Amino acid sequence: MNTLLPIEKRNAVLTTMALLLEQEREALKAINKQDLANYNGEDLAMEKRLLVDDAKVDAMILSAKQLASQEDPVGQIRYEFTHENCLRISNKTAAFGTILIIYESRPDVTVEAGGIAFKSGNKILLKGGKESLLSNQKIVSLWHQALQSNDVATDWVEYLNYDRVQTQAFLEKPSQRIDLIVPRGGEKLIEFTKKHANCPVIVSGRGNNFLLVDNEANLEKAKNIIINGKTSNISVCNALDKVLIDINLPNWELFAKEIVSVLQDKNVEVLGDEVVAKTTGISAIESDDIWYEEFLDYKIVIGTVNTTQEAIEKINTYCGGHSASIITENKDKAQEFMNNVDSAAVYHNASTRFTDGGQFGLGGELAISTDKLHQRGPIGLQHLVTNKWFVYGEGQIR
Repeated sequence: MNTLLPIEKRNAVLTTMALLLEQEREALKAINKQDLANYNGEDLAMEKRLLVDDAKVDAMILSAKQLASQEDPVGQIRYEFTHENCLRISNKTAAFGTILIIYESRPDVTVEAGGIAFKSGNKILLKGGKESLLSNQKIVSLWHQALQSNDVATDWVEYLNYDRVQTQAFLEKPSQRIDLIVPRGGEKLIEFTKKHANCPVIVSGRGNNFLLVDNEANLEKAKNIIINGKTSNISVCNALDKVLIDINLPNWELFAKEIVSVLQDKNVEVLGDEVVAKTTGISAIESDDIWYEEFLDYKIVIGTVNTTQEAIEKINTYCGGHSASIITENKDKAQEFMNNVDSAAVYHNASTRFTDGGQFGLGGELAISTDKLHQRGPIGLQHLVTNKWFVYGEGQIR
């Protein structure tokens, strides 16, 4: 295990990284264009995540700067106790050691997730997808430059240029100790990692997020939130895939027709359950299995429910455990929904698109966990630590 770097060193590396990203902005965008040209374009969501433009570079720089300015997450006291025999006992946060991040398509993860892991005292192994290889290699070269210029060994940040077979072999018999693995990507990547890993895995799970339009909803709020959740960015796990409408909503049929029309105007494929399809004239779903699907595309399903409890049960049956929202002016009903929906983030009158480490004030995220251990939802700097017990004595024996 690497010796913990002083916080001043960690912050200096992150500050230098921000400067280098600005200096190399045009070179990074040019290299990224080669990755984009090499990509076959079969997956629209993947291609959007692959792109590095000025906005993406700005976000990388901001992430590095914010991380450098944040409090050290290592060594924070979580619990203190003095034994009757005068032993002083405390529980403090501690670095994991070495973290492996496996991800697809997103070069910005090489900065953001790598930076969060490094700031929290961990060595990082980055295993990016082949589609973003050139961009990732450029960013890792900047990491190494930032480390070297601050007299820090470059092995704190390593890039694993492995194919699937090599990755499987490394997971099953790693050539160095790995304390934690975080896969960021689709369900196939997550299942592959869980199947072959020999250490703890934090599942950055699928979205498949639901929204309930309650019978006491403000319909203008509902319309705006649905449009934002579905169309503002289809390639992210906090996008909206399913809408449930309470049929006790006055004139729910008119509202359903309006939503379908607006979504179709934005080139979204809209499918409905039997009731919605009959009411609005759209195609009906062919199987209830579609309620399990995360689309990552211009596609949405609209269905109906009779009660809030029915909506809660449906969401808990089919959702990915990521995010769910209720649109209602009834605060008691909203709280009932939020207390009982089994998702990492629950919303009242707001878009699921806010489930994000930056939006939650964490200064970025390593991943969004749909596991319940050890951290749920966006995993920020303060969550990427384990803990250990410090016991101070003067010769006490038991």
